[in-house]
Amino acid sequence: MEKREILKEFGRNLKAERNRVGLSQEQLAEKVGLSYGQVVGMIERGETNTSLTVIVSILKVLGLKFEQLINLENGKN
Repeated sequence: MEKREILKEFGRNLKAERNRVGLSQEQLAEKVGLSYGQVVGMIERGETNTSLTVIVSILKVLGLKFEQLINLENGKN
């Protein structure tokens, strides 16, 4: 799996989980400690390779495990 595909898969799954819990991009950004909701939108569209600390914060806020946002078994990195 190529870098771009990984970012897009992560973003799609993040958006689905964010919607599942009923948070807007702005609400998630605030809970994670990001400056504005547009950053969440960029992550969801696969336009940015966000930091590990942001990913961990997102997982905590949404109550998820990493495997719920990316399937590493479908390809080789």
